[in-house]
Amino acid sequence: MEASLNSAEVWEADEQFYKHVEEACKTLYIESLKDLPPDVREALEKAYENEELESGKDILSTLIKTVSTADDESLLICQDTGIPVYFVKIGSNVRFNGVALEEAIRSGTKRATLEHPLRSSIVNTLSRENHGTSTGKQVPVIHYEFVPGNEVELLIVPKGSGSENMSYMKMLTPAEGLKGIKKYVLECVFESGANPCPPTIVGIGLGGSADKCAALAKKAAAREVASPSPDPEVRKLEEELYEKINELGIGAHGLGGNTTALAVQIETADTHMTMNPVAVNLMCWPARRMRAVFQCNEAPEIKY
Repeated sequence: MEASLNSAEVWEADEQFYKHVEEACKTLYIESLKDLPPDVREALEKAYENEELESGKDILSTLIKTVSTADDESLLICQDTGIPVYFVKIGSNVRFNGVALEEAIRSGTKRATLEHPLRSSIVNTLSRENHGTSTGKQVPVIHYEFVPGNEVELLIVPKGSGSENMSYMKMLTPAEGLKGIKKYVLECVFESGANPCPPTIVGIGLGGSADKCAALAKKAAAREVASPSPDPEVRKLEEELYEKINELGIGAHGLGGNTTALAVQIETADTHMTMNPVAVNLMCWPARRMRAVFQCNEAPEIKY
């Protein structure tokens, strides 16, 4: 090991921690469906100011009013409560029971649905039976990341079906290179049209394996709006694709205009020398997310 853990910094998750996780997940699911993050609100306002087509401005104005009404009336921004997706970051100085953590996440999600109540959209894949809890086999969907530090972070992204149905993944060849990546992304956005409820956040995954690439695209879509990649080469590609996508003319709700994407965001991984994986994951205009940050076994901080 490059560095040993300082025993004074290590904390072990106790029973109270899992109770806090359950309560936090109940709150996260409900509030993420009602309260749009400030960066998304700002992006919508900016899109309205920059929109040149009058009909496009009208639609964007309606979207902004929808958010305001949700605030005033404590309503859901969209009737689709989505499939609950969690991104969980575990600090290296945290000792935890993974089974207990997943059960707390599942229980909190279930309680949010039953106690609010929320519409449950989760069904058995074959029978299409809905148990009314927003949970099921392998749902919530949970992605784990292990990082340095002594915090646990839970980020919920309730992914609506309109945008999630417009998900793409393709194994390009190395010979197709960067040109092939750009072409494929533009084709995906164009073919999606109005289905993902644009203006969208376009998440792109590059590299890794097929499954890793798809997960990277979703992670990119869940980032704060207009949070550019720290890699200059990737950032340049984000900027170029953002410009090209907004030249497609799809516009808000697919009815025309120069605002098709609020942002284009890319996550990358290295890959095999004979592979060139590309994935695209679109986030609908109400890019809903909320997170809880835990330190030790105390109640978490809830934030966007």
